[in-house]
Amino acid sequence: MRGNNRLFYLLAVTVCLLAACRHKAPKERVIVQNLKELHEAVTGNIADRLNYMADNNGLMEDSVPGMITALQYFYQQHQNAPQWSDSGVASANADAMLYLVQNAMDEGLLPSQYHAAQLTTIMQTFKTSEESKRDAAQWAKMDVMLSDAFMKMATHLHFGVAPRDSITLRKDSTFTDTVLTALLQKALQQKNIAAVLGSLEPSHAGYVALKKGLLNFRKTYGSKRWNAIPENYTDTLAFKQLLLNRLVQGGFVDTSGHAGDTALLKDGIKAFQKAFNLYPDGVAGKKTREMLNRSLHDWEVQVALNLDRWRKLPDTLPQRYIMVNVPAFELEVMDSGAVALESRVIVGTPKTRTPLLNSRMANFVMYPYWRVPYSIVFKEMLPAIRKDVNYLASKNLEVIDKDGNAVDPTTIDWMQLHRGHFPYVLRQMDGEDNSLGIMKFNFMNKYSVYLHDTNNRGLFRNAFRALSHGCVRVQQWDSLAMYLIKDDTSYKNTLRDSVRTWLAMQEKKQIPVSRIPIYIRYFTAGAQDDHLLFYDDIYGEDKVLRKKIGF
Repeated sequence: MRGNNRLFYLLAVTVCLLAACRHKAPKERVIVQNLKELHEAVTGNIADRLNYMADNNGLMEDSVPGMITALQYFYQQHQNAPQWSDSGVASANADAMLYLVQNAMDEGLLPSQYHAAQLTTIMQTFKTSEESKRDAAQWAKMDVMLSDAFMKMATHLHFGVAPRDSITLRKDSTFTDTVLTALLQKALQQKNIAAVLGSLEPSHAGYVALKKGLLNFRKTYGSKRWNAIPENYTDTLAFKQLLLNRLVQGGFVDTSGHAGDTALLKDGIKAFQKAFNLYPDGVAGKKTREMLNRSLHDWEVQVALNLDRWRKLPDTLPQRYIMVNVPAFELEVMDSGAVALESRVIVGTPKTRTPLLNSRMANFVMYPYWRVPYSIVFKEMLPAIRKDVNYLASKNLEVIDKDGNAVDPTTIDWMQLHRGHFPYVLRQMDGEDNSLGIMKFNFMNKYSVYLHDTNNRGLFRNAFRALSHGCVRVQQWDSLAMYLIKDDTSYKNTLRDSVRTWLAMQEKKQIPVSRIPIYIRYFTAGAQDDHLLFYDDIYGEDKVLRKKIGF
């Protein structure tokens, strides 16, 4: 018992000591009688505030955690003296930072992450209350929150808000305390907060275009308000009038002098569909109605998510690279900052997704065999073969044993084969009927996916092209091949002619290529000519990212 009592006593003493070491919450009001005393009082309150934050995981009054170690390092360099005000007057830097915080959505950032409400209230109070100008506690709160807002915004503009993932190409995901302090000091000294923060953003053309598109979009729709329309379409005059009203509210129809004229409806629907990258058939189908009912904030968030994805790319991309954008069903070859080649693509279905990845093109194969993935064998093909072994011939498939020999499928007891026992490979023979078409582009990846032609080229006409088992089918496969070998010198500049000859003769060849990087990414918003382009969130990735960021 004595041992237990001694242990209890030691624990109690430890708890008391720990409690004694914790700092008290800074006072909410510290009114000085003379403005000459304000500087010292604010300095003391900043120190108290930082100590209290350190004890409470960096939390501030608005429950938004601050970058406490960076803040401590920054204020240590200045003996905890205020940096955003002097003798009861907010600096021009403070006004500039508050403006950026309040308009953070222009950058695709959430104002609340930078203490927008608290800072707005404090600054407004300073303008309307003489006594508040002598409140050291409020000046200290403003100072620390503005410093934290700058540091957070600097980090988010450069690295993005979402945490690193498996395809993030940046080696780091945050600035060091030293770097953040140096950036803030530079911004304050130069009195140009916006310029220093702006210098941290990506310079990629796609990012810049998306930002411009967002500003133009907010300028166009920011002042507009619209009513929701019923989710279910009804072929009634009342529904059509509601639809027309919604189009008028969005600025897609001008009914001046045409009151009640529903003949304008189809043109208005087409105008909306064109503006939001929908097929312009003039019909208010389910997808169009869903888009009509989205709020301005929802569209802004979709752009913000994609700005964050751009920030995950490195500061400088290679001179040449291939970019596949899955939701846009599009491939682009970039060369020296310009689009050298673009093509429609077909990507994986939501159940068999095309993986997001980074790799380098290794080679392309003409008239390739297609080794059928076992996932497709067991899910789709084996049941069909059991019903009729002639299924194999109809699909131009041959059966290969473990020694690489072709096997007569009629000699196999297909009922005895299953996931645990399948000592064969199903291989589709080369030629026009091959699912890979007549060309396959290989690059290293753990998912066994690649780019390829297809024997069903008519599918490229579809607006919705999430139709494959995961590989990327390329409409302009021939142009891509010719681009990849355009600088080849191993054949004394005759490789292009050779490839064309081999294709004409249907020869199976593997051609090595310069190891051009390939990035498969997921951008559901882009921009062209300062106009936003929206794409479907076909894999639900926007919903996941939205939760991670906090929108």
